[in-house]
Amino acid sequence: MDGTVQTLHQCHLALLRATDENELLQSICRILVEVGGFRMVWVGYPQNDAEKSIRPVAYAGHDNGYLAAVSATWAHDERGQGPAGTALRTGKPAWAKNIRDEQSFAPWREKALGHSYASSLALPLAGGANIFGVLSLYSAETGKFNEATFEQYVEFAENLAFGISTIRTREDQKRSDEALQKAFEEIKALKDKLYEENLALREELDQASMFEEIVGSSPALQEVLSQVAKVAPSDSTVLITGETGTGKELVARAIHKRSQRTSRAFVSVNCGAIPSSLIASELFGHEKGAFTGAFQRRIGRFELAEGGTLFLDEVAELPSETQATLLRVLQEREFERVGSSKLISANVRVIAATNRDLGAAVAAGSFRSDLFYRLNVFPIDVPSLRQRSEDIPLLVSYFIDRYSEKIGKKFIGIEKRSLDLLGNYSWPGNIRELQNIIERSVILSESGGFAVDESWFAAQPAPSDGPRSSFNKRILDQERKMIEAALAEANGRESGSFGAAAKLGMPASTLESKIKTLGIKKAKFRTA
Repeated sequence: MDGTVQTLHQCHLALLRATDENELLQSICRILVEVGGFRMVWVGYPQNDAEKSIRPVAYAGHDNGYLAAVSATWAHDERGQGPAGTALRTGKPAWAKNIRDEQSFAPWREKALGHSYASSLALPLAGGANIFGVLSLYSAETGKFNEATFEQYVEFAENLAFGISTIRTREDQKRSDEALQKAFEEIKALKDKLYEENLALREELDQASMFEEIVGSSPALQEVLSQVAKVAPSDSTVLITGETGTGKELVARAIHKRSQRTSRAFVSVNCGAIPSSLIASELFGHEKGAFTGAFQRRIGRFELAEGGTLFLDEVAELPSETQATLLRVLQEREFERVGSSKLISANVRVIAATNRDLGAAVAAGSFRSDLFYRLNVFPIDVPSLRQRSEDIPLLVSYFIDRYSEKIGKKFIGIEKRSLDLLGNYSWPGNIRELQNIIERSVILSESGGFAVDESWFAAQPAPSDGPRSSFNKRILDQERKMIEAALAEANGRESGSFGAAAKLGMPASTLESKIKTLGIKKAKFRTA
């Protein structure tokens, strides 16, 4: 194979393999020297400085300080008339067939001859009309180039320029892709932050709609507060039970505020308000494309609560598959987003709440027993308003002050008849119902005397464990018969998987309260 053809073949192979511009130029210079037999080869890029210098970016062969000494330029003065400067300035090849006789080489002739350079060929590197570099070849022979080899090297220079442009295009595209990816990540981070802020704001608004303090001095409430004070400093899981509207979330917030996690987030989830198909995504998050409609990655509540407290309200409503996942999180302290296999650590305290009897749910097979035991580390039973009726006057005063201040009304006192109505009512909806009644009364009452409408109470649902007034007697009689039937079937046993409470689907404490209120003699149902 002809020497020039072999040399350029090796150069073209280097072009095909190239992914980095600097490595490509260094490889080309080395091949032209080692295979092509050139004395020295270099590639220079024009600078737009005052001297219009040419910066060498790659070279190979016998330089020995030549490039630094000659300080090549592409200016129009005498020093810019050499082959490299001419090729850059005109965009055409510049050939010095014999440096000894070449007038354009006058400024560097002695140095060139001293380095045994006999001839030189400078080839412009251009992308379209943009001349961005020069390939300079120096030979120790005056006859190194002829018309045929000249054309071959000119064609190679065009291919080299195209290869450099291709690499630059790929690198520009890569940088653009990286910048775009970074922009997407920044947008996603901002969206995640906005989601967290919106979530926190929504929870703050939800909290504002509740009573901010736990109001009352009854022994039943004081027992709950004593339990809160004891368990709060620990990191134990807490299970809060109690009827709807008793303030279970308020107790959970009190635990969080008195814990070592108080400076971190308190995140609340109503498990009963989320469709079963979406609850896993809500709790643990999901990756983009994890399911139909998952157009982007979403952070779950466990991640939002990292370092803080996660409150799972209505935990008994969790579907079985989510119960299994929650159990693993409580045991292993790690989880996976839906659609991902990457484990995420969970430094979260879990507080759960329910108005259902989880023991009965376990017996019925609708709630996992192992999850129940994991949640029931420290149980707190929040009393109903009926069980702390002595707190009603304090709560009434608190809510009147709160809502009257909001709408700019002032009340001198509370009508005795209204206070009696409030005190004698059974409050099946507990404190939440009391709060709504007071807010409605504040809106309708004239400034001066606070009063409630007696008809509102007559329209309320039947009480669950005995009213103090005489209406709804027929409902109470029916409830008494149901409890007595359950006691008879359970042989007088109240608690346990086969007790009357489980058969009726209510907490044993609630059943005990109903038995006392209704005056049921449970001893007569016990068999020897």
